Amino acid sequence: MKRILVVSQYFYPEQFRINDICETWVKRGYEVTVLTGIPNYPEGDFYEGYGINSRRKEIYKGINIIRVPIVPRKKSSIMMGLNYLSFVASGFIWKMFHKEDYDYVFIYEVSPMTQAIPAVQFAKKKKIPCYIYVMDLWPENFEVITGIHNNLVITSLNKMVDYIYKNCTKIFTASKSFKENIEQRGVNAEKVVFWPQYAEEFYQPVEKQSDKIQKDDKINITFAGNIGEAQGLEILPSIGKELKKANLPIRFNLVGNGRYKNQLISEIQEHELSNYFTFIDPVPAEEVPEILCSSDFSFVSLKKTDIFSMTIPAKLQSSMACGVPILLSADGEVQEILAQSKAGFYSNSGDAEGLLENLKKISDLSKMDIARMGKMSRKYFDTYFEKEKLMDEIDQYFN
Repeated sequence: MKRILVVSQYFYPEQFRINDICETWVKRGYEVTVLTGIPNYPEGDFYEGYGINSRRKEIYKGINIIRVPIVPRKKSSIMMGLNYLSFVASGFIWKMFHKEDYDYVFIYEVSPMTQAIPAVQFAKKKKIPCYIYVMDLWPENFEVITGIHNNLVITSLNKMVDYIYKNCTKIFTASKSFKENIEQRGVNAEKVVFWPQYAEEFYQPVEKQSDKIQKDDKINITFAGNIGEAQGLEILPSIGKELKKANLPIRFNLVGNGRYKNQLISEIQEHELSNYFTFIDPVPAEEVPEILCSSDFSFVSLKKTDIFSMTIPAKLQSSMACGVPILLSADGEVQEILAQSKAGFYSNSGDAEGLLENLKKISDLSKMDIARMGKMSRKYFDTYFEKEKLMDEIDQYFN
């Protein structure tokens, strides 16, 4: 039985796709151990029942979980920085004293990239292959999220990233643009593999209608996920004003929490736009398909930056798996996917005029038009993002 050590700062009960990847490896006969932190994403506080002195080790669906002490991220940039650094420090201490042997190390890299340092060093110490799945490019993502552009800081982060890439056996990327970016750093092209995200099996078309989505004469467009600064949702209040002015029968449903949520609610209330927006508390991932399939379109958006133009957000695959058409407000590679799939409408990040034009087009669609786009959405998913195909691909590197 092959033994995989997965290093991911985020893991169950936090909602990340690595949870399902690990479950799938267990079902395929691997022994999986996850080194992670104490769950606190996205709200910034430790989840109930978890803490420095509680549930530091547990077994979840056959996965051995080891939780190292970290500082909760809270709501400030300073606390987020301490959160990142504390995982690295705890990872170093764990690395020094952990005696178990593994066949591979697999790093699930959503920000921060710093989490990879103890993982890489553990692999070197044990002389075993180390794989990294790059979901966020650093230092580019760091600059966008923090606004820090200090040359000394960025130079140091570039050296860290080069060290990590140099010492990884294979680098998997979530987009083709990421692969090109990493190769431009001087990494051998054969070392970098495009491995797009899939969606879990429960993301599929369902007939059951969610009571969280209002059923009236309005077209429901639903955003499900983190309501943060990276999602580019600051465009919505101005869109709401135009919807009100044009009296378009459209409602945005926003499902989830995040650092930007309270500000967004405040702006919508200030401009008396509540008739065009519904906020829904977070739900378990397994309930998202019911919500999406009760909607007419899924809204996928990202902030306008060079780095996000190279990103394929996971909610694209989730929405396509549910057979739901996409309304996209994002740049780059994700636009190419939507154009190729014919599964919806797209405009550039932050382009309120372009988004409004697409909303007008949507308001003129028949139910049959929407259903046809939904079928194209699922067809594209089955061709390019189906889970078992992608898991078979990555298994080749473990055998």
